[in-house]
Amino acid sequence: MSTPAQRPISAFVFDAYGTLFDVHAAVRRHAGDLGPEAQRLSAIWREKQLEYSWTRALMGRYLDFWVLTEQALDTAMSIVGVSDAALRGRLLEAYWKLDCYQEVPSVLKKLKDGGHRLAILSNGSPAMLEAAVAAAGIGDLLDEVFSVDMLKTYKTSQDVYEIVTNHFRIYPEAVSFQSSNRWDIAGATAFGFRSVWINRTGAADEYADLPPVAVLNDLQGLLTLA
Repeated sequence: MSTPAQRPISAFVFDAYGTLFDVHAAVRRHAGDLGPEAQRLSAIWREKQLEYSWTRALMGRYLDFWVLTEQALDTAMSIVGVSDAALRGRLLEAYWKLDCYQEVPSVLKKLKDGGHRLAILSNGSPAMLEAAVAAAGIGDLLDEVFSVDMLKTYKTSQDVYEIVTNHFRIYPEAVSFQSSNRWDIAGATAFGFRSVWINRTGAADEYADLPPVAVLNDLQGLLTLA
């Protein structure tokens, strides 16, 4: 009988925002309107979006990810001193159609052609994910798109990762889980996934007791793991 480490990978599961889709693309499209505060606003927007998901999960007071995205943008604009309702609307509209990273379509296609099941597991609301997947043109490569909305909580709740194993009826060790977020990798590792950290920005490692099986600069390296 094979051990968990020896079991073949049955499914490749991806976080969405920051892993498949560039969360800073919305601000980049309107950087000219924001001026020198563009990069700072984008960073704060993302930080607050995640912070609100964690605090809401801990409180048990769920609001869907789009509401948190709106609230996070309002906070970011306030912090950097930008007050422009029309610009706010344009930034939010751009978030529905974020750019996917360049290698995403080709890597997903090769994994799919290799006989693997592919899925997204994201904090994003169903409507957000549907729009992002359609804009990227990758819908035909995905077997499933899972949103935490069905559980009304957020990662790193272990129940969220269990969505995948319950649906596909597989062991956690048969799942290769990819995320650009180190905290998400820690949560997935704790659940038992083979977690791969897509460290696009060269961030410092954290959660040393919950290490990934691999650290990659982008998704291309997954083809050697498959």
